[in-house]
Amino acid sequence: MSIILPGRRRGIRDKLSRLHWPLIILLTIIAGAGVITLYSVAEGHWQPWAIKHGMRYLAALGVLVAAALVPVRFWLSLAYPVYFAALLALVAVPLIGEVNMGARRWIEFGGMQFQPSEAMKIGLVLGLARYYHGLRAEQVSHFLYLIPPALMIGAPVGLIFIQPDLGTALLLAATGAIIVFVAGLSWRIGFAGVLGGIGAAYGAYRFDILKEYQIKRILTFLDPDRDPLGEGYHLLQSKIALGSGGLDGKGYMEGTQSQLKFLPEMQTDFIFTIFGEEFGFVGAIGLLLAYLAVIITGLSIAMGAKLHFARLATVGVVATFTLYVLINTGMVMGLAPVVGVPLPLVSYGGTVMLTIMAGFGIVMSAHVHRDQDMYRSSDSL
Repeated sequence: MSIILPGRRRGIRDKLSRLHWPLIILLTIIAGAGVITLYSVAEGHWQPWAIKHGMRYLAALGVLVAAALVPVRFWLSLAYPVYFAALLALVAVPLIGEVNMGARRWIEFGGMQFQPSEAMKIGLVLGLARYYHGLRAEQVSHFLYLIPPALMIGAPVGLIFIQPDLGTALLLAATGAIIVFVAGLSWRIGFAGVLGGIGAAYGAYRFDILKEYQIKRILTFLDPDRDPLGEGYHLLQSKIALGSGGLDGKGYMEGTQSQLKFLPEMQTDFIFTIFGEEFGFVGAIGLLLAYLAVIITGLSIAMGAKLHFARLATVGVVATFTLYVLINTGMVMGLAPVVGVPLPLVSYGGTVMLTIMAGFGIVMSAHVHRDQDMYRSSDSL
């Protein structure tokens, strides 16, 4: 026993030394931006958001490190169970889910609430990566082999759409499509799929499948001045706040739009607006560059992965992270419709943060165990 334990400790120390520390530093910087912005939103108080945000990040960072130390083959074997567990949780939402702000999205378990749609963001990435791990290149674009991934994407997207949560449903669908493309799908089939998606979107609008408030959000995005004191009010206030920040901002805790409460959900959906008003164009670009550095780092890890599963899972996690950033920042700048998609690691919210950090734990596992010589086929299990 005295001989085995030191070997195990050396193994763990070696894995810790192989962690991608620049990526961890970047994630910590972004989360730190969230802490200081939440402190400002609360008018100089650590409660109710800033201190919890920081503590949640530290806990989620522990999850990231723990996930990184686990061999990639473990995530490969766990991929389908995670996907189907998340799918069952989504099925249970309409039956036992908690209603919050008119939507049924949460399940209470052991005195705590969690959002199954967030778990599915990890489950879908793992499930699709596991599926394509076992296919040959010529099978990827074959019609019969397109049916399973279509069902794997369509089932959770439909369940999330009816909660209703259009933003998360679209994000999940886009992530799934990206993984399928990276796996080697023919561009002709992909183009046909895009046309089908556009047709489905028109059909949802034409036949009143979308909720009334969802249609109003789309119309407001197309013309925010049509109802400046009603549906377009918050978007116009967001643009005013970002524009008034100027080059270097109004100063920390000096933003008028935030301090005078002109914006809704300042701790979640519109937090980038608050950051941009106080730190200006320079600060906003700096935060976006930090996000870009995380995305580039994640893609470089994907390119260095020898295992096909690790490569696809890493791309899926990075794609989800990128879509979070693009949708949220585009929303507050008027470049996308207003949807309930938070800014990753900056917006307040424990479930989203845990999902993101767990995802990057899998990315880090691909980096730590990048020298594992495994085959693409399912025979490697």
